[in-house]
Amino acid sequence: MSLKIAIIGRPNVGKSTLFNRLTGNKLAIVHDLPGVTRDRKESKSKFRGLDLVLIDTAGFEAAKDGSIEQRMRAQTERAIREADVCLFMIDARSGLHPYDETFAAIVRQSGKPVILLANKCEGKLQEDSIYEAYKLGLGEPIPFSAEHGLGLEDLYTELADLNKSIQTTSEEEAATDEKPLQLAIVGRPNVGKSTLVNALLNDERMLTGPEAGITRDAVSSAWEWKGKKINLVDTAGLRRQSRITHSLEKMSAASTKHAAFMAQVVVLVLDADAVLDKQDLTIARQVIDEGRALVIAINKWDIAKRSEALERLNDKLQTSLTQVTGIPTVTISALKHEGLDKLMSAVFKVYERWNTRIPTAPLNKWFTDVQEQNTPPLGKNKRRIKLKYITQAKTRPPAFYIFSSNPEGLPDSYLRYLTNSLRETFDLGGIPIRITVRKSDNPYAGKAKKA
Repeated sequence: MSLKIAIIGRPNVGKSTLFNRLTGNKLAIVHDLPGVTRDRKESKSKFRGLDLVLIDTAGFEAAKDGSIEQRMRAQTERAIREADVCLFMIDARSGLHPYDETFAAIVRQSGKPVILLANKCEGKLQEDSIYEAYKLGLGEPIPFSAEHGLGLEDLYTELADLNKSIQTTSEEEAATDEKPLQLAIVGRPNVGKSTLVNALLNDERMLTGPEAGITRDAVSSAWEWKGKKINLVDTAGLRRQSRITHSLEKMSAASTKHAAFMAQVVVLVLDADAVLDKQDLTIARQVIDEGRALVIAINKWDIAKRSEALERLNDKLQTSLTQVTGIPTVTISALKHEGLDKLMSAVFKVYERWNTRIPTAPLNKWFTDVQEQNTPPLGKNKRRIKLKYITQAKTRPPAFYIFSSNPEGLPDSYLRYLTNSLRETFDLGGIPIRITVRKSDNPYAGKAKKA
């Protein structure tokens, strides 16, 4: 399957030059006069093994309704809609132009993946323009020269990664449409896990009773809730590791952990009279560390000392489970089938958060605002740590890369500040968030000076 690429930018930044270089033919007219390209021009190409469909577009600029410039702009916007990837070009010699920023906002709103090319970048004089390009919110710019072929290796790497990501995302979306939600029910022995599974299924599917440890293996059941397919997994109760001595119980514990770690959402069932004891906290931390979404179900609520249970739960969440805030907690009675719809609503809400992809524009606005509110501290070299931009690397759970020219020594406390602010701003309670700070390389490091 070919990767469809729109080459976009304001007039005279080198779009047609790049189009000709990637197609290997002089299919587009190249001239110093701005606005030579007016129509969308498409051509198939093979770039180091990648099958591409390239779209050369007219330069973006302001235009009156009904004018030829306005119709050219409409063609460019159509190319963006049809493309899999946008190559956004700026002129590193002349620096950023207001049109660049206006056009960048339109591209961000499209939601399409973008590779930012700082073209006409044949020497170190353009270094300021390269770093200025970070403000466009389109990611890390590639120093590039369409005329001389500089930066093609970096462009190929980005395109190859995006092509793989797009294919994988398409497969995952198809799988999401076809495959049920993987939901595991976990907890200590005798808290009512199997009773809850039976209540959800409305069937005596699992053997239950007052004896602890009846369930020994993870058992899956296909189920639908309000038309949504679910693979519901009941698991054996988990005791403290030091108390597990029998080989059968060790195998049961391993089966439970495997089921929980393969699930997408995990419901941790608690006994209302013993909320979040040490073993519950251990289970919750393991679920979070594995990157799963978590919901807490407080069972036996019909016979609980309610105010005491809630006070104990809130205290434990605030003091002992600080790595993930906003975990949904639902009170239920599995025996009396109470609170089950409320529980499943929380499951699908947290699953939606687990799949969240934040648009680039609000993510970058948040990143600017959060640093203005609390400036990054000094690094090991006694210089202020500069955090340049942020990008979301993946979902399930949401993971982010922050790029910095000097990330050494950024304290964990500041990362926690960023994580908590991100969680609060974008409603990401109950799920783990991964933030990695990466060093943005000097684009000129190791390159010989040109005469």
